[in-house]
Amino acid sequence: MSYRSDSITVHGNVGYDYEDVVKFMRKGFAVRFPIYAHDSTWTYSWIINRCLNDSVSNFHEQMSSSSIQNQTSAILGVDIHFLRCINYHYQTKLFWAAVVTVSAISIVKFIIVFAILSRLVFAPLSVLTFLAYKYWKTKIAVDTVEKFLQMQLALGPTRYAYTDITAITSHFRDKLGQGGYGTVYKGVLPGDVHVAIKMLVSSMSDGEEFISEVSSIGSIHHVNVVRLVGFCSEEMRRALVYEYMPNGSLEKYIFSSDKSFSWDKLNEIAVGIARGINYLHRGCDMQILHFDIKPHNILLDSDFTPKIADFGLAKLYPRDNSFLPVSAARGTVGYIAPEMISRSFGAISSKSDVYSFGMLLLEMAGGRRNADPQAPRSQTYYPAWVYNQLSRQEVGEISEARGIHEVEKKLCIVALWCIQMMSHDRPSMSEVLDMLEAGVDGLEIPPEPFFCGDEYAPDANSLHLPESTTFSE
Repeated sequence: MSYRSDSITVHGNVGYDYEDVVKFMRKGFAVRFPIYAHDSTWTYSWIINRCLNDSVSNFHEQMSSSSIQNQTSAILGVDIHFLRCINYHYQTKLFWAAVVTVSAISIVKFIIVFAILSRLVFAPLSVLTFLAYKYWKTKIAVDTVEKFLQMQLALGPTRYAYTDITAITSHFRDKLGQGGYGTVYKGVLPGDVHVAIKMLVSSMSDGEEFISEVSSIGSIHHVNVVRLVGFCSEEMRRALVYEYMPNGSLEKYIFSSDKSFSWDKLNEIAVGIARGINYLHRGCDMQILHFDIKPHNILLDSDFTPKIADFGLAKLYPRDNSFLPVSAARGTVGYIAPEMISRSFGAISSKSDVYSFGMLLLEMAGGRRNADPQAPRSQTYYPAWVYNQLSRQEVGEISEARGIHEVEKKLCIVALWCIQMMSHDRPSMSEVLDMLEAGVDGLEIPPEPFFCGDEYAPDANSLHLPESTTFSE
């Protein structure tokens, strides 16, 4: 037998004096008898309820403490406390019942731990994850807008410092080409915009070519005209920044030993060039005359869309001005209209570009240069040979089966109209475009150009001329 009052337990084998007994009697005490009735089912229930209540009371007492150590001990030790209570009553037959109860308590404990972690860890982690996601989405949106703005800035001519040009070209590392005008380098603008930068030679001290290019194409946006992205002018250092054309110039394709384009694609390129020239003549506020239409100045983008480039010889004139002064005459030998050399062939006008385009068309159709000293004598001057072939086919001297492809024939007929000696006999660029977009059936063979007879074929020795020359009055 044992006696317990408050936290004091009195066992029968411990001796107390009279005063202690009186004190216990005054304060009161609880009497508990050990129960050993193992076969009574209500005894098991009473023990479990008793131990469970003791465990819950102990748990609440520990959790009410401000000490994290006590709280942790309460969470981890609540089931141990319960099992000790069962063991205290010496109820070994309650083992399985205790296991079930402890398992239930463990589940409750897991839920409590999970709730605490959710409040202290998972909730803040969820908030941080959400904020990180929102930041990531916002950053993507901002980056997209910034890239768009950078592209928009690249759409209009921008003035760059020479240090910018150096950085854009990575100190002029990637050279694309070189000519009398200077050297062209590849560069990259912010936003991964690829450009071609033409560094003008310092000998052009008056800056005439620089002014011509910036003034003529600075505000032009047409699918068949190369876009001027920006420029640089610091003392004698001048540069022009163009959109990059990955497929280079038309020249390296039409004069290739291998046929690079199908006839349909060649016709598409011809139509695109004609649209670009027609836009320059009629689609701008000021009439722009290029004066240097040739394969080298036709660039091809990644889709082989043609774009007219190199406006160094271009001039701006009011659109109602049909004729220009002879002082405007300039161009490349082999593509220069006759009136650019002598006024007896007519006035300098937009028809001068039409003539150059006609010579370009013939080279596209034949896949060779119009003046080739290596060709047989009868074909040295290609325009004369083409006209002779078309005329013979027209009168039936050669059969249609031995003739040229339909697109080739169309290009040649349109070209012969364009290269008429007298400027007033040539069609306008808009009329040329209509002919190219139509079929060959509606086209008539033009009158024989003045120089097409064999007696007018140039001497092969006279063909070794500079690539570009300028004529003046």
